[in-house]
Amino acid sequence: MMNRINSQALTRTLLAGAGLTVLAAVLYFSHLRHNPPGFFIDESSIAYNAHTISQTGRDEHGLAWPLFFRAFGEFKNPVYIYLLAALFRLTAPGILVARCLSATIGLATAGFLGLLAARVSRCRLTGFLVAVMALLTPWLFELSRIVMEVTLYPLALALFLLSVWRASTRPKWKSSDVLGLAVTLALLTYSYSIGRLLAPLLALGLVWFITRARVRALLLTWLAYALMLAPILVFQKRNPQALTGRFGMITYLAPQRSSLRIGEDFLKHFVANLNPWKLFLTEQSKVNELLHIPGEPAMLTVTAVLAVAGIFLIARRGIDAWWRFILFGLAAAVTPASLTNEHFHMLRLCAVPVFIIVLTIPAFTWLAEGRSRIRRIALIATVVLILGDGLIFQRQFHASAGSARRLHEFDADYPRIILPAALAHAAAAPIYLADNSSRPGYIQAYWYGTLEKISLQKFVRLGAAQPAPEGAVVITTEGLGPRCRVLVESDPYTTCIAQGPPRWLARLPDDAFAA
Repeated sequence: MMNRINSQALTRTLLAGAGLTVLAAVLYFSHLRHNPPGFFIDESSIAYNAHTISQTGRDEHGLAWPLFFRAFGEFKNPVYIYLLAALFRLTAPGILVARCLSATIGLATAGFLGLLAARVSRCRLTGFLVAVMALLTPWLFELSRIVMEVTLYPLALALFLLSVWRASTRPKWKSSDVLGLAVTLALLTYSYSIGRLLAPLLALGLVWFITRARVRALLLTWLAYALMLAPILVFQKRNPQALTGRFGMITYLAPQRSSLRIGEDFLKHFVANLNPWKLFLTEQSKVNELLHIPGEPAMLTVTAVLAVAGIFLIARRGIDAWWRFILFGLAAAVTPASLTNEHFHMLRLCAVPVFIIVLTIPAFTWLAEGRSRIRRIALIATVVLILGDGLIFQRQFHASAGSARRLHEFDADYPRIILPAALAHAAAAPIYLADNSSRPGYIQAYWYGTLEKISLQKFVRLGAAQPAPEGAVVITTEGLGPRCRVLVESDPYTTCIAQGPPRWLARLPDDAFAA
């Protein structure tokens, strides 16, 4: 009899797993090549550098096996780029291949969050439901559709939390626990820029688990993690401001400001970044529209109810070390973005949805383990709301693919009209690239040239004061001078023919017309 029950449970588990796999594949790989439409310049930069690494072991600047990748006046993080390079080595460079990597990472994130939920709750149904909710969460889904370093961050965080949970269940940590915690902390640090603050905060948060039997292991964890940070320290010493320069431009922290004013600004940004309206009802932020389609909430609305219920259940039972760490982690996840001037920057807040989803585990467990008719009805209603809310977002997301704003943000016209017009008019002559410093469009020529198997010698980058030859075909993101014949344009790109100096009005001295 017991064997029959176990067999039925295994069958149900396998069927549920198969259904979840089909749902995940349909959602995450559907229209992957064309939605988002085009390829944003940061995506092209990452993909192009992954391609050059896969072929020569050098980045676009000729540097061999860089720790961080210099691009557009800042440095991109290495882990995602090297993963993509390994994939390109096996296949060939391509937008679909790159987006398949991101989609796979998104699926893995949902899977590991489901595994974490199953282990924390000791309930496979809870793990299944958490995985489904993670798959349908707009924030995590949209991160899995772009080819950027941030895509990897929720997965790295899920792996870290799994390591923390395993260690928290043992009275005395083993060497495997120390290694798992240190490695996943390092992965958080090297995967995305916020990790250089968030990962040390999470490492500090491990003090919630300190006991006499764990003190030595905790110290060894911190030591191992510190040793893994040595390459960053060496890199920063050799390249001053390389990893901090961007932060200095976007933060309100300044020596001349008082501690009181800084504290007020931090509190204001912290509260704004946890705004329930933007999280669960409607997100209309003008920041980082690249990631999110306007008007839709960042997370499923029902997640708010489940997270609040989860916190209530945690408080009622007594907040143990694990849940103290999760609440601390949520506050830490908001901190890096709260030190910048922007409100609700979804990339810099990418760790937030992971912690919120983890907080729903107690509520799911309470519903899943209930024997009463009311709890079963509530569980069914919750599942219906998750599926309904998630599928409504999916419909809106796919409907947005052809919107003017999405086409503009992802430079969809570059391979469609900008580059083809330049190639058609240049014939065998070079194509000159002239960029505004705020829009380095040259990388689109390099990336799409690579895809079209065009020799990069075809493209000539112009310096800040370097004119194009008369009659040359130019692709530019600069303001145009009066003696340039426009062929096609799609903001911010213009394909034109230079007709003699002055080439670009934007490059003339400020007092050029003073007389």
